[in-house]
Formats: sequence, C-alpha cells, structure tokens
Amino acid sequence: MSIKTVLIIDDEEASRSLIRQYLSAHPTLQILGECENGLEAVKAINLHKPHLVFLDVQMPGLNGFQVLHEISHVPLIIFTTAYDRFAIKAFELNAVDYLLKPYTRQRFDLAVEKARQRTDQHALYELASSLPVRQGTWPTRIFVELPGRLRSLDLHLVLYLKAEKEYTRIHTAQESYLSSQGINAMEKRLDPQRFMRVHRSFIVNIYHIKEVYRDISRTFILLNGGTEISVSRNYINHLKKLIY
Repeated sequence: MSIKTVLIIDDEEASRSLIRQYLSAHPTLQILGECENGLEAVKAINLHKPHLVFLDVQMPGLNGFQVLHEISHVPLIIFTTAYDRFAIKAFELNAVDYLLKPYTRQRFDLAVEKARQRTDQHALYELASSLPVRQGTWPTRIFVELPGRLRSLDLHLVLYLKAEKEYTRIHTAQESYLSSQGINAMEKRLDPQRFMRVHRSFIVNIYHIKEVYRDISRTFILLNGGTEISVSRNYINHLKKLIY
C-alpha cells in the first residue's frame, strides 16, 4: 500500500499552513482535512482513515498520545511539536518520525520519505506473512520491523508475545518488536508445540517457563528473566496438558 491520503492535526493555524505548504511539493499526497484539537482528531481519523497523519502533541481536548489510544484506525504517524521531551515516548509508540518545530522543508521531506519506506516494509512483511506454511512445519525465524529495515529474529529467543490493540509486541530477553499482526493471527502461525496461549493478551514460549505457581485463586507463569504472566481461566487447560 502506498501513501495517498494525509490528515493534518495541530491547534495552531500557522503550523497547519506550513504543513500544507510543504505538502505542495508532494502532489501524490491528498490532504483529507485538518483538525484543531484532539477530539476532532479522533473522529476524523476513524472517519477518513488516512494513510498518514501529521499529529501535534499538545492540543486542547486530548493530546497527541491520548488520540492514539482512542482511535480504531491506526495510520502512520509523524509527530510535530515544539517540545523535544516527548520524542522517546513517540518512538515507543512506533511513530514514523518526530518533527521538532521549527523544522525545514528538507527535514519535512525526509519524514515523508521515511513514511514511504515504512509502507514498503509493511508490504514486504505482509507478503512474507501470506506465504503458506506447509502442514506439519513451522517457521523458526521471522522478520520483525525496525526503522528503515527488517530484522531476522530466531523464534527460540522469543520469551512471550503481548497484544497491543490490533498489534502484537514480541518480547525477547533484550529487546521487543512491534508486529502489525494481531495476536490471533500470530498464534495461528506459531508452532503450538513451542508457543502456548495463556491469556487473550499473552502467548508464551514454553521453553522459557521457569515455574508455575498459584496465588489464592489465580495461576501465574514465571518466565526466565523474571517476567510474571497471569493465566486466565479460559486458557488454564492449555497449561494443564503439560502437567504429568
């Protein structure tokens, strides 16, 4: 999927005007609309479903980060703000880029190019994910997305997977990676002899389970490295099958 539609969200007219001006050099990008506050932003994103959003951080109603927690359609996000202290949080939310005001046309163009590269990566990832898995065989490596590239990841290193809305966070001992696939789709593509669903939001690698224990009426899994995960009642039978 290529980027075709854009939404501009900023409470300052001058900032929105600058983005419009810079976007004029990208005639393939259609501006669907503009918003002045976070509440308008949520409605516009869910209604128009833009491919790319230029999103201010500090706005009336809802700030930029709160907007991302409220939307059902998740576009590519380029944050635009005068405050550098939000940069780390922005990239934790998998933002394409973080434009610190005032920014130049050259810096703006670089952010747009990063967004285009991100869509190319998604296309490659979706192609790899759509390849049929021969019955009785399961992948031992997958590609995970990083800014500007894809990394090959050995599934033996994965400790657990956690649902994050329609995405899935893949955790190893040292790092975590955000997959564009939901946890239900991930479960279908992972070896059930190695990966076990223990909660609607969690899949664990059973080779990294250190111990299982009960606390009053709840069951917990302790993984190597110290992560504790609660086992829900709906999935407790998956765990019981491993008890001998």
